[in-house]
Amino acid sequence: MSTQSGTMRGLVGALVVLIIVNVAMLTWLTDKARHLGPDEADAVVPRIDITIPAQPPRPLPSDLTSNEQRAIEIFRQASPSVVNITTLSLRRSLRSRDVTAIPAGTGSGFVWDDQGHIVTNHHVVAEGNAARITFADQSSQAATLVGFAPDKDIAVLRVEASKGKLVPLRIGSSSDVLVGQLALAIGDPFGLDHTLSTGVVSGLGREIKARSGRPIFGVIQTDAAINPGNSGGPLLDSGGRLIGINTAIYSPSGASAGIGFAVPVDTVKRIVPQLIEHGRVIRPGLGITFSKALQQRAKVSGILVLEVQPGSAADQAGIRPTTRDPATGALVLGDVIIGIDGQSVKTETDLFKVLDEKRVGDEVEVELRRGDEEIIVTTELTALRD
Repeated sequence: MSTQSGTMRGLVGALVVLIIVNVAMLTWLTDKARHLGPDEADAVVPRIDITIPAQPPRPLPSDLTSNEQRAIEIFRQASPSVVNITTLSLRRSLRSRDVTAIPAGTGSGFVWDDQGHIVTNHHVVAEGNAARITFADQSSQAATLVGFAPDKDIAVLRVEASKGKLVPLRIGSSSDVLVGQLALAIGDPFGLDHTLSTGVVSGLGREIKARSGRPIFGVIQTDAAINPGNSGGPLLDSGGRLIGINTAIYSPSGASAGIGFAVPVDTVKRIVPQLIEHGRVIRPGLGITFSKALQQRAKVSGILVLEVQPGSAADQAGIRPTTRDPATGALVLGDVIIGIDGQSVKTETDLFKVLDEKRVGDEVEVELRRGDEEIIVTTELTALRD
């Protein structure tokens, strides 16, 4: 009995020593992370460069169904393209000038090309001013922000990595996606590395609002589980092709309830090249401002033009803004846009939807209500000023 007690005391003592050593090491790492100089921003997250050697895929059991085999194959092919994104808020002490790294959030992303561009959601990186990418082999490195489009909830980061580590996803099309087809989501929900969830495309042509307040059109709805951390990760079809970026869920609890949304890949294909080239989206527009409150007070159906920017498409077309009578001070209502290229425009959403399909330089016919008459003017869309 005494021998067993002595053995137990020895094990407890060894465990206590191990705990003390681990706590001391953790304290040292935490203190080091909180006292970095301005030139050490790359080290605010302890760099993990331990690369896990690639293991040959295990042979598939012979009794798997064809659907199971396909899901496993897609996951194996796409996983090297999916990354974890950790965002940080770097704050400098006014007294010591030291930089402190404060975690701002995590999300997912995927490799766009072999130049190191990583695509994710804008809301994944919006709260931080530094980011670190972790690849499938668990190596990680700092990333720089290339550009972002809040109106479409898309952002592009860039890392300096070897081309062997950069495995771009296959890009599909969202124009031919059908309700009922297989949908697979890969990401890092709750910090769990490379998780796969499967389901179907349960709806098309949905409309959600970005954090900027502008609508995102043509959104794909899926019942594949999308949880916190999945944001920015890819939604794939049964061929392993990208059909959308997982961006939001509809759930009172904040966890997946079977209603997830993805920005369609056709939108992504239009936005990402602009972010890579310009750092922002060059949006086409008429160059007008409008007031929803004024429209409601005036009981106007359409877009009441409040102001016209000089040199804009609206200015070139002679569209009239709202003014005040210099003699009486009374409000003189401007033109009301009621249609563009034959599509009815009754609300700001209608206007955004029409312009969302256009490019700078496109010629459009604008149908106006001017007083008691309706007229049509033709103009070329110009790039909007931010």
